Amino acid sequence: MPTDLHRRLLAARATAPSYPEVGATRGGGGRLPDGYAHLRRRVHLGHGPAVLERAGRYVLDWGSQLGTGFAVHPAGPAREGGTVLLRLNLPGIRRPRLVIPCRVVWTVDEPDRIGFGYGTLPGHPECGEEAFLVSMDTDGEVWFEVTAFSRLSAWYARLGRPVALLCQHLAIERYLAAVAAHVRRVR
Repeated sequence: MPTDLHRRLLAARATAPSYPEVGATRGGGGRLPDGYAHLRRRVHLGHGPAVLERAGRYVLDWGSQLGTGFAVHPAGPAREGGTVLLRLNLPGIRRPRLVIPCRVVWTVDEPDRIGFGYGTLPGHPECGEEAFLVSMDTDGEVWFEVTAFSRLSAWYARLGRPVALLCQHLAIERYLAAVAAHVRRVR
């Protein structure tokens, strides 16, 4: 018998992204769509192809999310077209209370860029897209950047707008810290 989580995953797979600008974060530093809040944050990770590879594999394996306290279902690397449920387990509660459906809308695995972008599906508290990209510049410096455009969509997120925006900001900062900490640990 399918679990509730499996049923939710099947339902999410049957939906389309909840916004029309699918893939708009793919260009890295390009212009993001109007009508959304925009966010770009990055952190320096080190120097050279080995750092790029370590950080990029970690990001593709959902390390930034897992390192922030989210669980990812199903497990496995980010793959374009894949649907996942991000689950946030709240302290002291056995069952996840927040299950967030997302679809990986692009991936990149090149000599100087590794990462992916995912978009929101119906049932997500926001509407928009986030990108997680590790890149190496021409001087060999390696950076991890999170780019997002979003607006609140769930009634509870809109009702608690200041708290929801603070949670998004904290999550982005924790994504950056998780990847930087992973690179420091593995050296």
